[in-house]
Amino acid sequence: MRPSVRGVLLDHDEQLIVFRRTVPGRDVYYSVPGGHVEPEDATLEHTLRRELMEELGATVSDVTPLATVTHPWQGEVKTQHVYGCRLVAMDPALRHGPELEDPSRGRYDVERLPLLPSEITSRHVVPEAVAAYLSEHIVALPTLITTP
Repeated sequence: MRPSVRGVLLDHDEQLIVFRRTVPGRDVYYSVPGGHVEPEDATLEHTLRRELMEELGATVSDVTPLATVTHPWQGEVKTQHVYGCRLVAMDPALRHGPELEDPSRGRYDVERLPLLPSEITSRHVVPEAVAAYLSEHIVALPTLITTP
C-alpha cells in the first residue's frame, strides 16, 4: 500500500487549516490535507507540496517532519507521514484534482481551528491516528514547526 503524507498547516494567525468533509452516505468528518505518494514524487516533501497545491492552492514554508503514524486500512496497514508547515499563500482558484472535480467525492470545505485540544476531540477527525497525534500536540505545534 502506498504511503501518504499529511500537512499540519498553520496559517498566519496560528490556526490549523483542516477540511470539513461532507461525503454522500457518510457522517461529516474532518481531515488535514494530504494524499498518496505518486511514482513521480521525488521525496515525501515533494508529495506534501504537490498535495497542498492541489487541494488548497497553497504554498508553504518551514516544512518539518512531525510523526509517522500507522493505522488499519482496507485489510492492510496504512502509513502516514505527518509534516508541519506554515502557510505562505493560498489561492482557491488553483485547487484542482480528482477529489475536487468528481462530485461523488463530496465537499472539501476549508476551515480554520484554534490550537486547542478540544477543537480536535470535539470533531470526528480521520484518520484516528492523526487525530490522536493532533490532540496530544496541538498546543505545541507553533514550536514544533521550525524554520530550517
